[in-house]
Amino acid sequence: MPMIDLPLRELETYQGINPKPADFDTYWKTALKELEHVDPSPELVSSEFQAPSADCYHLYYTGVGNVRIHAQLLKPRNTLGRGPGLVRFHGYTNHAGDWSEKLVYTAQGFTVAAMDCRGQGGLSESAPGRRHSTFRGILVGDLNDPPQSFLYRSIYLDAVQLVRILMGMEGIDPERIGVMGASQGGALALASAALEPRIRKAAALYPFLSDFQRVWELDLGEQAYDELKTWFRRFDPTHSREREIFTKLGYLDIQHLAPWIRGEVLVGTGLMDRICPPSTQFAAYNKINSKKRMIVYPDFGHEQIPGFADEAFLFFMDLAR
Repeated sequence: MPMIDLPLRELETYQGINPKPADFDTYWKTALKELEHVDPSPELVSSEFQAPSADCYHLYYTGVGNVRIHAQLLKPRNTLGRGPGLVRFHGYTNHAGDWSEKLVYTAQGFTVAAMDCRGQGGLSESAPGRRHSTFRGILVGDLNDPPQSFLYRSIYLDAVQLVRILMGMEGIDPERIGVMGASQGGALALASAALEPRIRKAAALYPFLSDFQRVWELDLGEQAYDELKTWFRRFDPTHSREREIFTKLGYLDIQHLAPWIRGEVLVGTGLMDRICPPSTQFAAYNKINSKKRMIVYPDFGHEQIPGFADEAFLFFMDLAR
């Protein structure tokens, strides 16, 4: 079969090459302590979209830096007792998507939350009182700043905050929480499962934000990862800071968070993926120590993959029982 990356047998043992900062664990433990001191002040506003089987709300809450984050929240009607919850994350520059696509899960008793990442295409603020999209540059825009100020650090913490809000809601069983997403959303699903170990299940389709140096060396990264090439061309044309920059990006690298995951994981990977090369995805997957399964799609890239949504649905049904 054609290949754009390592053979599958080598992917299955690949461990990644992007440097891990020496203080990586301290960095994220400090970030989580910061989050503990943030009052989320959640607010529910009835949505203009409603469905016969679910009540739909705009959920606003406060993240780190006093930024108000928006999420869709869909609660199934006519349920008894405490039910499961599911948090969905979207792809890079996008937004939470259509309300109706979540109803397949509310029909099974799930309360579903779908986050708008700050600074991207949804209703979340990008800074206090400012609601606009940076569209691109989120990955590299603050590489000259201290790693504590990285926008993606805040986005990871926003994801954890939303999971915790859902866990604390009336009618939710905090022991039956799942997270899911594709591309950036897949990365956020894995990152949140690492940073909030009570998450029971995580499903990620071709996760982004992994093994940045491998992406650059392959010269396969397109769309979002193309920002890496542009950054070096603009700000470090001789690559004198290459080690420093990839080490900084290591704070965000989900392969270094993957060993923290305690819940069960399902990953889908296309071997023709030129946007998130397969080896970068395996770098994270191979470091997960909890129960896991990867479904490999040899002929597919970063695109709609037939059957994975059904696999994810069945994967989460254990939480519905």
